[in-house]
Amino acid sequence: MTLSVPASPRRWLFVLTILVGSFLLFLVQPMVARMVLPKLGGAPAVWNSAMLVYQALLLGGYAYAHWLGRFTIRRQAAIHLGLFLVAALWLPIGIAAIAPPAPGQEVLWVPLLLLASIGPVFFVVSAQAPLMQRWFAADARAGDPYYLYAASNLGSFAGLLSYPALVEPSLPLAAQSWGWTAGYALLVLLVAASAAARWQRGTVHDDGAAADEEPRPALRRQLHWLLIAAVPSGLMLSTTTHLTTDIVAMPLLWVLPLGLYLLSFVIAFSTATRLTQIITFTAPAVLLSVGGLALLSSGGGSMMVALASLGMLFVVAVALHGYLYHLRPAAQHLTLFYLIMSAGGVLGGLFAALFAPLLFDWVYEHPLLVLAAAALLPLPALLPWDQWLKLPAAKARAVAALLVGFAAFACWQMVGGWTGSLAGATAIWGLAIFVIGLLVIGWRWAYVSALALLMVGVGGWDTMEESFTGMRVRSYFGVYTVTDDGYRHQRRLAHGTTLHGLQRTDSGGRLEPTTYYGHQSGVGLTLDKAEALAGPDAAVGIVGLGAGTLACYRKPGQQWTIFEIDPVMVDIARDPAKFTFLSDCAGDTPVVIGDARLQIAKQPAGKFDVLVIDAFSSDAIPLHLLTEEAIGIYARALKPDGILLVHISNRFFDLEPVLAAEAKARGWTAAIRMDPGPMGDDFGDLTGSNWVALTATPARMRELTGGIKLRKDRFDDGAWVPLAARPHFTRWTDDYASTLPILLWKHLVGGRE
Repeated sequence: MTLSVPASPRRWLFVLTILVGSFLLFLVQPMVARMVLPKLGGAPAVWNSAMLVYQALLLGGYAYAHWLGRFTIRRQAAIHLGLFLVAALWLPIGIAAIAPPAPGQEVLWVPLLLLASIGPVFFVVSAQAPLMQRWFAADARAGDPYYLYAASNLGSFAGLLSYPALVEPSLPLAAQSWGWTAGYALLVLLVAASAAARWQRGTVHDDGAAADEEPRPALRRQLHWLLIAAVPSGLMLSTTTHLTTDIVAMPLLWVLPLGLYLLSFVIAFSTATRLTQIITFTAPAVLLSVGGLALLSSGGGSMMVALASLGMLFVVAVALHGYLYHLRPAAQHLTLFYLIMSAGGVLGGLFAALFAPLLFDWVYEHPLLVLAAAALLPLPALLPWDQWLKLPAAKARAVAALLVGFAAFACWQMVGGWTGSLAGATAIWGLAIFVIGLLVIGWRWAYVSALALLMVGVGGWDTMEESFTGMRVRSYFGVYTVTDDGYRHQRRLAHGTTLHGLQRTDSGGRLEPTTYYGHQSGVGLTLDKAEALAGPDAAVGIVGLGAGTLACYRKPGQQWTIFEIDPVMVDIARDPAKFTFLSDCAGDTPVVIGDARLQIAKQPAGKFDVLVIDAFSSDAIPLHLLTEEAIGIYARALKPDGILLVHISNRFFDLEPVLAAEAKARGWTAAIRMDPGPMGDDFGDLTGSNWVALTATPARMRELTGGIKLRKDRFDDGAWVPLAARPHFTRWTDDYASTLPILLWKHLVGGRE
């Protein structure tokens, strides 16, 4: 693959300008997302909302570049460089000081915050890619400028990956911001140099003369561009949501779909036409095999399914973007083409990030976008059996219709025999639908029908049925599902792939604490001793409501306050038809809705004897709740001898060094209780958990733990043991925190539950 173009004056300058601008554009996105963590947290929906803002600003930048095309290059350069200087007033990059959102208003607040923080800077930088291509094409020897779009996306890809891999682990946010400002200054110089290289040119194309070469594309063709661009954009966001909701809540997962989306442009708009053709040829089969799982709502944490979904996104994006490149107009319509492409990106983003969470109780946008991709993909026939048999077109269509009818029968058989996995007769019927899908690729209506039937058969019917039970709900922060297991007398609350609560449905154990909160867990041992530690009127704060399990540790006279960011979670916990922990044990407990860090900061100093931090969203780290500044807020809210208890159970991160470094810096005493849970009982009421206790008073820690035990077996019943400190581990702050040093790499590969 090569990004080369025919020789032209200063080609290297335009390539470098585009690379630098695109690199900066996609470096600032995760940087600003990191900056906003202390204000809202890191739910996947926050990233999707941010992506929607970026796409809208990109559309604005492309529209501005298209508008500039009416002027001479001298006038364009003067306007563009002037706008660069005005946007520099927003440097260095920082977060605007606007009031935090009211509960439920996050979907509107995040775009407003980002627009106020980086809107002008992002706007002007986003315009330089199409504008530089237009200036490049002003020289008659320049050749096809569309190849430069591959360079643009290569720069974007590099900027995106360099942030979590290089920038975040190496630099605090203040240094990141000033470094980005230096890059911005370099870009201004490169844009000025590019303008000087074409200073003697007039307009890039005289539209009147060019009209004889190629007329303005028809509206139908422009709509075709719009739809083809919208589907990969929406699919990129829906894949992120689908994976983090129902497959595996892998850290940094949002980087991979966006990175593959950008990489697809690099391939599709480069001279690697043969590679694009190969990928396009295989795309229908890939979409059929992996897209058939798109309605499955029980991925079970399978890394194989996650990787397959990412592979499908990449293949489909290359095929559709290659199709866009094939449909590109002549150079005089270049900025119009990119403007409509950008509008398509915004359209896909609006559907996946804004409308879908409001319309659906599950990530139905993902299978819908998979079907839309099937409706738009080029469909080269893999098995042209109609040609081999020399069938007339009408007979071939009739055979295709019969095959689809058999696929419908196979789907009905799969629905009736579905047990949660593809096995036995269900797998055979699924294979039959897959083969039929391959056979009918030459007829789009039949191919899309086969794909839809496969989706319904592979767990899709169960997913859709749950939407009518009222036991699943979706909010800005995720998808919550309540399920019953009558055999084991359990009712479960799942947030994505993570168990967030379980209640016995038989009368005997209905109010017993379950999952991570059993009496042998760190939180159970602490709350059972709350009266002995702090008296009968102990004040307890709980961050993270879940199903309300901890409420049944409350004793008469104790003063409890619960903090929960998601109003939907409060509705679930307070609904006796779903869970009764809260209503039966602590119905009068106040629940403060909003981000816990912000809400605890509003509490009176020295209020709590025990403060419990249990705020994981699936397996996403509440990074902004574990920094020096956050712990300082908790310390202020605690009494001088109060106990801070933090839940750090996680499949992918080892958070012990984070809290060990914090305890050491404050001179606090810290211990961890590692409860293994019921050994050999995968379906019991209790779950293994890790809880860390921290206190400024060593005597209080001895009262809690009976003395921290230095044991070889860290899982002894009831044992509190020292935290595992890590030499030279850098204390997390709002300005600097990297998750790479604490990643459990082997679990990423193994997909451990």
